[in-house]
Amino acid sequence: MQNEIQVLKNAVPPLLEWYGVHKRELPWRGTRDPYKIWVSEIMLQQTRVEAVKGYYTAFLEKFPNAETLANASEEEVLKAWEGLGYYSRARNLHKAAKLIAEKGFPRDFAGVRSLPGVGDYTAGAICSIAYDLPCPAVDGNVLRVLTRLLADERNIDEMSTRMAFSRLLREVYPKEAGEFCQSLMELGAIVCMPNGEPMCSLCPWQTICAAHLAGREEEFPVRSEKKARKAERIFVYVLKKEGKFALRQREERGLLARLWEFPNGTENAAATYGKILAEKGAKHIFTHVEWEMTGYLIEAEAFFPQFLWVTPEEMRENYALPSAFKAFKEWVK
Repeated sequence: MQNEIQVLKNAVPPLLEWYGVHKRELPWRGTRDPYKIWVSEIMLQQTRVEAVKGYYTAFLEKFPNAETLANASEEEVLKAWEGLGYYSRARNLHKAAKLIAEKGFPRDFAGVRSLPGVGDYTAGAICSIAYDLPCPAVDGNVLRVLTRLLADERNIDEMSTRMAFSRLLREVYPKEAGEFCQSLMELGAIVCMPNGEPMCSLCPWQTICAAHLAGREEEFPVRSEKKARKAERIFVYVLKKEGKFALRQREERGLLARLWEFPNGTENAAATYGKILAEKGAKHIFTHVEWEMTGYLIEAEAFFPQFLWVTPEEMRENYALPSAFKAFKEWVK
């Protein structure tokens, strides 16, 4: 372990120097406001930076502080989140905002970690970036960078590996904790990338990275074999009648809980609703399941009472539909 600590200590200065020159301009950088950092970190969970940029700016315009977010309705928050996916994040953000509005934003790891929807990684990122606390933020990106640096063959899907690297990082955190945290993230995002595509010639660690020096970059990180996603066949019905369209709210629990959607099912019932005007196919991939969808635009024979009927304007303004149905929203006009 002492050797690993020394390697990491030697790696800190060139990484910080590289980050100062090469870091991207991102809308959540350059602030120490824990609220803004928290919002960005929640949005960035399992979501690409490019997808988050616009949402982050618009979300802060609508909810510039915890008080405005806490006072909003859940439907308003979900509408602002529409299309970003993993909607439990938005609900947890809303719950946590109520606590923050009442007690203020926590100023230590334990307090931040106790917020709904915040895990070890997110708490570490917030505490280091907002407060310069030496709290490691260890995710797959950071583990990839560090296992290559050390040619470490431990499985990064094991919690023990994550904890071991957290302990290592605590030993080497500089006083610029926030900069160091972000520099590790940035190196993994734009240089030390996954899938055997690291750009080693651009890396500040190319002369000390054990995997690179041994020509073994593609062997790291070591991971468990991924399970195949479950495939489901889904039929989607965009019902229209007299300028209104049918929506229904999903169940309280499960995938896309409580979000609004077009009527759908696993059996084709299109003809039972009315006259089919158009048909198209689409696919949507969730973490553990993949939907193969066939959608129908239907002139409904009645205002079926089991659905909520809304105008296109009402749908755009008030109802958050998951991005899974994006291909079929084009029919709503």
